[in-house]
Amino acid sequence: MGRMAGKIREKLRTLNPFARRRGTAGDLPQPLPADPDQRLVRVYVEGYEDVAFWRGIFDHFQNPYLRFEISVPDRGDLPKGKKVLLGMVPRSSEELLLCVDSDFDYLFAGRTDQSKEVNGARYMFHTYAYATENYLCYAPSLHNVCVKATKNDTHIFDFVRFMHEYSCTIYPLFLWYAFSAQLASENVFPLVDFKQSVRIGYLDLEENGARTLAWLRRNVEKRERLLQQRNARMIEPMREFEEQLRSRGLKPENTYLFMHGHTLMDNVVLVLLNTVCEKLRQMSIARITASEKRGVALKNEMANYTNSLRSIRDVLLDNENYTKCPLYRRLQRDIERYIVRTIFEMRRRGEIRDQSVVAILHNLRQGQ
Repeated sequence: MGRMAGKIREKLRTLNPFARRRGTAGDLPQPLPADPDQRLVRVYVEGYEDVAFWRGIFDHFQNPYLRFEISVPDRGDLPKGKKVLLGMVPRSSEELLLCVDSDFDYLFAGRTDQSKEVNGARYMFHTYAYATENYLCYAPSLHNVCVKATKNDTHIFDFVRFMHEYSCTIYPLFLWYAFSAQLASENVFPLVDFKQSVRIGYLDLEENGARTLAWLRRNVEKRERLLQQRNARMIEPMREFEEQLRSRGLKPENTYLFMHGHTLMDNVVLVLLNTVCEKLRQMSIARITASEKRGVALKNEMANYTNSLRSIRDVLLDNENYTKCPLYRRLQRDIERYIVRTIFEMRRRGEIRDQSVVAILHNLRQGQ
């Protein structure tokens, strides 16, 4: 059995273009030589899916002094996740940054051990929003996602208004879920129940989703009554808890930015996008078929259009139109402060020579 397993491993090794025997010359490409005038700053993120997101953010901070390289931790056992990065906090420095999803750590403001560690780590940046997915689902950017996926710029749905009303609708249940998460030891309203309670199974486009929101509102009210009946002693402590969250920027209308990211993306926003994009595609096809083109010309026109369509999920994952989100602006300011502080510390140590403060600030502005 051991010999057979070894043969299978060897067969897989030969099929893997990245595998090579120990002691043989490496065939993998080498990184391009870096600018010797730039300091390399390694930026570690939670997982592979986060590399592109944080790369897009640090692209806004290109400068002549620092070069950022985004990757998952490079330990031999290929560890990933927030816990791994938290374990790296003692090693973090000007040259080793850690970037994580906030989850509830920003909202909890040091009232849990992990929240205290995340908020107090000097070289750890967090999203402020629950996760990177919440930025990708930033409501004002969703029409643009539809345009890129369908090549149709017609406004048939107001995503901003819908997400405002959706957030206000789920707000009471979000408070119960967040309160339960902070208690940790009490399973009052776990994620699986929250997810089931705030998901939308369909979108009725009429009146900008009014029927869908009414259906959701009934479900939320039913669940909220049940929670109040079962946990009457928690109602008063939750009022104080709500004030604490509001002091951190939570409002009924922006709740979706602080809710569980994958639930928001998979069970809310993609439902909206799939419905709206399907209608936009139908509209485009109807215009083509109603045109004066016939025969081969019509067939070619239809093929040109259908070949230009993109996967909605792929477009959403590539979305970078969240830079006006107030929570992103806070993250942006954190990174800006780190860059300015680091560069002037480099100048103080003599690593940047013959440049005045004015010249350095000018170069930083030019790079952004």
